[in-house]
Amino acid sequence: MSPSNHRRLVQTLAARPGVYRMLDSNGELLYVGKAKNLKKRVAAYFSKSQQSLRISKMLAQTEQIETTVTNTESEALLLENNLIKRHRPRYNILLKDDKSYPYIFISTSHAFPQIAFYRGSHAKTGKYFGPYASAGAAREALSILQKVFKVRQCDDYFFNHRDRPCLQYQIDRCSAPCVGLIDSDSYCKEVLAAVEFLNGNSDFLIASYVKEMDHASTDLDYEKAAQYRDKIELLRAVSEQQYVSSQKGDVDIVAVALEGQVACVQIFNIRAGVNLGNKCFFPKLPGVMREEEVIAAFIGQYYLTHSVPEEIFVSHRPSDTKVLQEVLSNKLEKSVSIVCSPRSKRARWLDIAKKNAAAGLHGKMASKAGFMQRFEAIQEELGLDCIPVRIECFDVSHISGEATVASCIVFEQEGPVKSDYRCFHIRGTKSCDDYAAMHQALIRHYTRLKQVDGKLPDILLIDGGKGQVGEASAVLNELQVENVIIIGVTKVAGRRTGGESLIFADTGKVVHLPENSLALHLIQQIRNEAHRFAITGHRKRRARNKTTSPLEHIAGVGPKRRQNLLKHFGGMRGIYRAGVEELAKVPGISLSLAEAVYQKVHESSN
Repeated sequence: MSPSNHRRLVQTLAARPGVYRMLDSNGELLYVGKAKNLKKRVAAYFSKSQQSLRISKMLAQTEQIETTVTNTESEALLLENNLIKRHRPRYNILLKDDKSYPYIFISTSHAFPQIAFYRGSHAKTGKYFGPYASAGAAREALSILQKVFKVRQCDDYFFNHRDRPCLQYQIDRCSAPCVGLIDSDSYCKEVLAAVEFLNGNSDFLIASYVKEMDHASTDLDYEKAAQYRDKIELLRAVSEQQYVSSQKGDVDIVAVALEGQVACVQIFNIRAGVNLGNKCFFPKLPGVMREEEVIAAFIGQYYLTHSVPEEIFVSHRPSDTKVLQEVLSNKLEKSVSIVCSPRSKRARWLDIAKKNAAAGLHGKMASKAGFMQRFEAIQEELGLDCIPVRIECFDVSHISGEATVASCIVFEQEGPVKSDYRCFHIRGTKSCDDYAAMHQALIRHYTRLKQVDGKLPDILLIDGGKGQVGEASAVLNELQVENVIIIGVTKVAGRRTGGESLIFADTGKVVHLPENSLALHLIQQIRNEAHRFAITGHRKRRARNKTTSPLEHIAGVGPKRRQNLLKHFGGMRGIYRAGVEELAKVPGISLSLAEAVYQKVHESSN
């Protein structure tokens, strides 16, 4: 955008709260921001003294700025974060994991309530406990409920069709209400105890079980007393692990650790005084940011789709704290506080979160440094002129030629780039022809990259020997793709791990790297990831093929003729048993079409 254009734009803007959007020449959204005063905020971007490297780069690509005026700054914040989540602009901080958190659900409408893992909208009738920081934390709580209270977790269909106890009863994880081994009143008493536990009232439960144990001992019912003793021991162990403070309340703790352009955000969920676990996030940063900006962006995006507690403790005071508190209070319909410096025991919660964020960041940085070290080792071991930046690897997977799939995975110096992974369904090749499958996948992939000016790899790894390497070399020569080193990776010595041979396409040279080589470890990791991704794609394709009718793939047989065939023979089994002449008797099926149906049905059954 030229200086004259931006000056004219600023003059037309209102001095009101709102949202501004920066777009490039193709209309793609580059950045979304909110402002208390649109006119001042947008004008500030074009002040050279205010421009960072990131801002300068963004403005160089900006061709158009659009604005939306809102009534309040709170409305602007909500609109900003909704647009960020929907469009994921390149220069905004992006929170990748926005899935809803898991809950524990109790179906209170049933005579024998089910207690189960649940994720989704709260449309079902019952009680919801959570949210838990991760699926693992929720399942751990469910495991405790099974051990202590022996409540069922099976669905209603499974429950209604039992005529004998299932394995959960055999391993003492369920009281088998499905076959009447416990009456409704006794079972509901256990469910109420489970609810008390989930509400954080373990001390009350332990006290009541101590009394019950004493009564059972007095009545000489030592077996029952032992059961209560085991429950008390389990509950005490769980209480020691879960309770962070004797204080009650719903609290989230959010801490950020930052180094360069890598940020780690840790969030702990405390519900009714019980620590429900923590989760680690690595938001994508558009450039060098401050901790306050990262926390503000995280809170704004995270709580659009997650439950809001009454208090949020933060390691750094976010910018626009008052606006964030107002928006979250409106969503919770209660006052929400964002506290930067809690005291007493709650300060220890925040200290734990800070240490976890620092540890998470350290692990992330160490992982990045480890990958960089391995890339440097590849340069040294293979005698390359420079450190490779991008490595791609292809693999083919099938079972006896069925549902052939080729995978392409990508690694860069920071690790796997999963957004660039590709899976190719191979069609039109002979059964078990790995060379043709590899040729088809390579030509489809690199033709597309050339058409869109996509990133080309420095090294192309092929999971295979000289034949597959030759196919790769032929494809890249045909497409005039240059400066790509093609290396085949094969296992020798009885497919022993570490016995890989590297075959160079340009010279035919075979290299054996030592088993302790960092370069070999990276190549093995990339090859194994390509193999895993190919097998996953192959299994999905096979599963999809099993759920579709072979009649759907016959030219000339549309929905009407398929319906006529199925009605005439009563299903696929009848069609399979029929001969060509019988198939031709079906309305709309000619003799040539009957032969095609007969051949296709019998091919699919082999």
